[in-house]
Amino acid sequence: MSGDAPSATTSTQQPGEAPTDSSSSAATPVAAGSVATGSGTLRVLVVTGISGAGKSTALRALEDIGYYCVDNLPLPLVGQFISLLSQTSQHTVALGIDAREGEFLSGFRTAMAELRRAGHALEVLFLDAADEVLLRRFSETRRRHPLHGQPAGASTAAARGTDPRGGSAGHSAASQPVDDLRAGIQDERRQLMPLRDEAHTVVDTGDLTVHQLKRVIQERYGCPENNFALTLVSFGFKHGLPAEADLVLDVRFLPNPYFIPELSPKTGLEEAVARFVLQGPDAQELLRRIEDLLAFYLPRAQREGKAYFTIAIGCTGGRHRSVAMTVELFNRLQSRYQITVRHRELGRAPERK
Repeated sequence: MSGDAPSATTSTQQPGEAPTDSSSSAATPVAAGSVATGSGTLRVLVVTGISGAGKSTALRALEDIGYYCVDNLPLPLVGQFISLLSQTSQHTVALGIDAREGEFLSGFRTAMAELRRAGHALEVLFLDAADEVLLRRFSETRRRHPLHGQPAGASTAAARGTDPRGGSAGHSAASQPVDDLRAGIQDERRQLMPLRDEAHTVVDTGDLTVHQLKRVIQERYGCPENNFALTLVSFGFKHGLPAEADLVLDVRFLPNPYFIPELSPKTGLEEAVARFVLQGPDAQELLRRIEDLLAFYLPRAQREGKAYFTIAIGCTGGRHRSVAMTVELFNRLQSRYQITVRHRELGRAPERK
């Protein structure tokens, strides 16, 4: 996954048509940082996180499903921008906000509170990855970290050093000491802590490819209005928990096909493995109990305004039991919900015994 460019960019996605009436098209002046209520409310998604964790990929994925995306808009201008956009036919907007805001970053909570007071639905998505993953990505892409080479806590705006083409006016990441880059990442983490504290969703992108991250974003934020989206993800605990999961189910107590020579090289998508996993009374009882839990919980989640829900089903390696259970749960629920299924570990090479 490529590191995010430090330059400020605005997407080319166009909002809906502005009012044609001359009396309404002359916008009333709005003070910077304040929000004047327009003709409609917006779904506002703040996309933030550590540089290199995939914010640019997330914004492109959102743009593909109809969001009006703006990256690195100064926070004092957010209120006026949202007020103007709310007078169009656009209903969804994504704002890329991160450490490049520099001294403006201290106004984040105030700006978000103003949006909520104006009646807009606000959600914060925070993307993260381990330091070693970020170091590798910056090395591979030769992009410069926005705080790279600064003293800890120095102003981002003062050291941004970007040219009009989006490159760095200073040295590339590859020519800077790794210790400086690591210090920049740690400084950025400290600066973004208030944004992470506000996050509704935190996604660790360390194990996600660009295409997988795009799919996660579109599954979670792409469902039509008033249409509840359910995602089922099979995974292996040995590879870590899916960060996007709302509910995690552990099926490691079920008999493991991995220890059956003729089943071990297969996956839970194959009939012989699925039959071995599902035929026992424990598997059938678990499926019934999961159905009962979801029948109780999901309607209440929808009533609360939740538009999506992700259930992660895990076994040890994520190739047999979790896959079979996920497929069977999909078969039982597909008539009631719009469901997306992902088998996270099936793209990995099988491990040798």
